[in-house]
Amino acid sequence: MRSLGEIRTALERCYHATESLCADLTDADWRFQSLCPDWNVRGVVSHVTSIEAVLAGWLPDDAATPPPFGRAAEFELETAGMDNAAFAERVRATYDHRRRDLASLTEADLERPSWTPTGPGTYGNFLEIRVFDFWVHDRDITTPLGIRTDDTGVAAEIALGEVQGSLGYIVGKKVGLPEGKSIAFRLTGPLVRDFNVLVDGRAKQVDRLDHPDVEIITDSTTFVQLACGRIDPQGAIDSGAITWNGDAELGERAARNLRFTM
Repeated sequence: MRSLGEIRTALERCYHATESLCADLTDADWRFQSLCPDWNVRGVVSHVTSIEAVLAGWLPDDAATPPPFGRAAEFELETAGMDNAAFAERVRATYDHRRRDLASLTEADLERPSWTPTGPGTYGNFLEIRVFDFWVHDRDITTPLGIRTDDTGVAAEIALGEVQGSLGYIVGKKVGLPEGKSIAFRLTGPLVRDFNVLVDGRAKQVDRLDHPDVEIITDSTTFVQLACGRIDPQGAIDSGAITWNGDAELGERAARNLRFTM
């Protein structure tokens, strides 16, 4: 888990990115289809902000009780009739409340047992998942609108870390890599990483593979977006955004089956 300072920095970067988008979007942009099939751009902003409204003033007491998610529906109902300028101001006010919450946190608060979308964890785990959610949803907007983003920094690292933590499941269950086989993911940037997975009874990450059966080469942003089901694998293959070396069948299978969430 990241330190309190890193989590604060990551969430602030997420808030600032969304606020900046809201300030620059045209009326047509707000209506534009995002990478999420059910939402246009405004729907994505409403979704991520409604969850921050849920979290405003909330701290977990145990790992079984979720946040008061009913507040999300209240936020969406209250903002549904607002024009885009008023909605953007409400977004900023919500994030300012969360900034005050984060400023009052201690390192001990990060260790509080907490419900998370992936099961019992800590409040720090929960906040890291919030960073992941924001980072992915931000690109649900910027990618179709053709807006360039800075895909480096602690927020990007946390988002990538959420995918890395699921690589055993992705390789073992979604890709279905056979027993005794291995795969190396070579991320060329903006975050340069090597992830190695070996199937030995189960798929697990290992520090090193001298001779992987297949190497997958892609950039860190494409990797996360494929893992989150945000972009079409065929499009990434056709454009050369993802390629592979070694076992051709396993390489293509991996490139097409990285999705573990949506």
